[in-house]
Amino acid sequence: MPIDDRKQRVLRAIVSLYSDDGEPVGSGLLAEHFGRAVSSATLRNEMAALTKLGLLEQPHTSAGRVPSAKGYRYYIDNLLDTSLKLSESEKRAAEQAFREMDYDPERLAQSAARALADWTGYTVVATTPKSEDMCIAHFEVMQVGRYTAAVLAVTGAGGVRTRTAKLDFELRPGDAERLAQTLNEHLTFRSAADVSQPLLHAAAEGMGAGGAVFYPVISAAYTLLKEAGRPNVYLEGQQNVLGYSPQEECLRTLMEFFGDEEAVKRFISPKSERTTVLLGDEMPEYRMPGVCILSKRYVAGGGLTGAIGIVGPTRMRYREVIPRLEYFALLLGQCMSGKTEHGQRQEE
Repeated sequence: MPIDDRKQRVLRAIVSLYSDDGEPVGSGLLAEHFGRAVSSATLRNEMAALTKLGLLEQPHTSAGRVPSAKGYRYYIDNLLDTSLKLSESEKRAAEQAFREMDYDPERLAQSAARALADWTGYTVVATTPKSEDMCIAHFEVMQVGRYTAAVLAVTGAGGVRTRTAKLDFELRPGDAERLAQTLNEHLTFRSAADVSQPLLHAAAEGMGAGGAVFYPVISAAYTLLKEAGRPNVYLEGQQNVLGYSPQEECLRTLMEFFGDEEAVKRFISPKSERTTVLLGDEMPEYRMPGVCILSKRYVAGGGLTGAIGIVGPTRMRYREVIPRLEYFALLLGQCMSGKTEHGQRQEE
């Protein structure tokens, strides 16, 4: 949709002014924004033309205008300056936040989501790296109850997962160690697709006569292997939704969306390296006018990728929020792959 330069400048100004206080923008305020270089009458004509094009809306009987969903999409695709970067002081603040985080992948993703939610004032979603070929690098087994054993698995990406198994008897001295040895012999450095039920039963039989009684522990280890390649989803700052007060119906839909983990993963999984901006009006399953989702992929090393996204109002300050999201994605990927913000390997 080609529009002339002045209409573009008017639309860009209205998006900026509306993001400041959420109030409809009138021609008088717009004239002040342009330093009175353009008359209010000319600006009213331009606003009327943009409204006719569907890029602006006139809410209620107000004389002011607000950007429509179509107007925001035009602004994002054509007028938003994507070259903006964080200041050095903002970068240092983000880097300091990451230095204080636990570098286990699951805890790191959750901590990064919480820190970005605090910084932006919006809801943040982060996923752990996803890989169909994720494997377990090491298993440990320990007794945690009279009839309960805990299986601890270290993934190939450095994450730690645990699962408990119920047994019909008390583990004897040496059983946990032998179980760990069996799991490491049969289930490490294999993808879930490479593991068959006969292999699991063979692993149990490898425990010696009566080894089948240990099958619950081996089954728990297999479950951890299947789950290893599935990304975990962490949602932080849901209470921040109240700060921009979406309409009641939209708020209800937003809460339903937050409760649908599969939908959340799908909508914050960018198909390219670019930051994706999805407007709530463009989501057929969860239509949420006035809401948008920004998402950015991060690279965790070894071909593994995850995502971090921001859920906030359509009128958010994109010029400020997008650079923060992109720098967090960069730092999150570096930390996941064991590198500092300067690209150096962390000290062991």
